[in-house]
Amino acid sequence: MDITIRAVRPEEHQALAEVTAQAYLGDGLLAFGESDEYLIELRDVARRAAEAEVLVAVGEDERVVGGVTFVAEGGGPWAGLARDGEAEFRMLAVAREARRRGAGEALVRACVERARAVEGCARLVLSCRQSMRAAHRIYERLGFVRTPERDWQPLPGVTLFTYTLEF
Repeated sequence: MDITIRAVRPEEHQALAEVTAQAYLGDGLLAFGESDEYLIELRDVARRAAEAEVLVAVGEDERVVGGVTFVAEGGGPWAGLARDGEAEFRMLAVAREARRRGAGEALVRACVERARAVEGCARLVLSCRQSMRAAHRIYERLGFVRTPERDWQPLPGVTLFTYTLEF
């Protein structure tokens, strides 16, 4: 599958919202399923695109098969983990039918490129669930290192692992 990574277009907001929501729901990543409040944020692609950089992975047919939110240094409301000198990416999601075809890795690589281009940015950070083993393999293959001292809990009982890539 040929994958292109580019900025999301307004007419793709709804498609990315559903890819992201279905990926998180299907993988059991939302503690409260369909009633999880985080689902509102996952589906609000328009807001994310207005306040951060949202990238999509599209196939040859221009269909959205994945996406990610990239937060440059000092990234405003979408920076959950990043400190001074750090960029972050969040909400990485790939449609089930497009997995194992390079879309997730291509999205991560695009975030790495963007972070390296940010003046003063020394590292790229991310958070993910412990159960996201396929994602962990991608991060580690690309040089990210686990930083357990930065693990955190957005909700009681929900621990997010953290990874860092130094430049």
